[in-house]
Amino acid sequence: MIFSYLDVRDKGRVAQVCAAWRDASYHKSVWRGVEAKLHLRRANPSLFPSLQARGIRRVQILSLRRSLSYVIQGMPNIESLNLSGCYNLTDNGLGHAFVQEIPSLRVLNLSLCKQITDSSLGRIAQYLKNLEVLELGGCSNITNTGLLLIAWGLHRLKSLNLRSCRHVSDVGIGHLAGMTRSAAEGCLNLEYLTLQDCQKLTDLSLKHISKGLAKLKVLNLSFCGGISDAGMLHLSHMTSLWSLNLRSCDNISDTGIMHLAMGTLRLSGLDVSFCDKIGDQSLAYIAQGLYQLKSLSLCSCHISDDGINRMVRQMHELRTLNIGQCVRITDKGLELIADHLTQLTGIDLYGCTKITKRGLERITQLPCLKVLNLGLWQMTESEKVR
Repeated sequence: MIFSYLDVRDKGRVAQVCAAWRDASYHKSVWRGVEAKLHLRRANPSLFPSLQARGIRRVQILSLRRSLSYVIQGMPNIESLNLSGCYNLTDNGLGHAFVQEIPSLRVLNLSLCKQITDSSLGRIAQYLKNLEVLELGGCSNITNTGLLLIAWGLHRLKSLNLRSCRHVSDVGIGHLAGMTRSAAEGCLNLEYLTLQDCQKLTDLSLKHISKGLAKLKVLNLSFCGGISDAGMLHLSHMTSLWSLNLRSCDNISDTGIMHLAMGTLRLSGLDVSFCDKIGDQSLAYIAQGLYQLKSLSLCSCHISDDGINRMVRQMHELRTLNIGQCVRITDKGLELIADHLTQLTGIDLYGCTKITKRGLERITQLPCLKVLNLGLWQMTESEKVR
């Protein structure tokens, strides 16, 4: 139906044209996959019947001034509930909403709901057994006890975001990975795990992950200052892992990259930006053991043209290369990239202050290039490309 190609606002407008268009626009195929964005301020008896009539089962609450139970009661078949940024949501409010099983709910986003604690996770683990995606980024009151509850009740969970959950430690990750089977089975079906800025984590967490989360595909450890090269040894044989983010992990060096490269990983994406102990030797290791990478981010690493030279001839699959703020890269490095990385679709050269018009012209000749970020890079007036 042609109405399905309209954006949400226009779908609402065509419903006001006439009765025939209204009936047509209310067909469920028109609204398939649409997420309703709601301000819950005052009672509206027609709101949820209208959403259900159109088959809408995904809801984002932009502001919450009514009870959350109002939503749950109004949409018993809800599939996705986004409460991100609802700062006034409390354990009490969530507890009143989740009082019985909601088998249809697959996605729950509580990011930046800063009053939520382990108590709410107990409710979630008890009543949302079919949950597959749980976003808890910025919920800074969550502790290892909350992760134990998740590991006990949410066995179908595939994606978990714990960004900046500052109280989470190795013990909590052990719960998720099934290391405490006597208390909780674990979330062994996890495929996506974000642990960004969880400062209490150490290499022991990576040992737990490698032993228990065999299905993991994407792991974000950015800003985890407590992990080191030794932890990379644990990750190096996770054959399902295809994306690893180590951005700003200050204790990762060339040795850690060696461990990753010497294992059995089949990584597609690797980010070691702002790891200031990463140098040219890492690029040699990457060329030896991680040559199947499609995306590589090395922003602000201590790499030079020599490292580029040691890497480019083996990286035939590489599509995206981010080397912004690598201030030792010159036109020679760009020429090597242009000669050998012919499948590149995107490159970041932000802050590469030693490149000139000559190197830039070589890069722009890459046949598949779609994205070129120059940012702070500057040329003199005589060098500017016209």
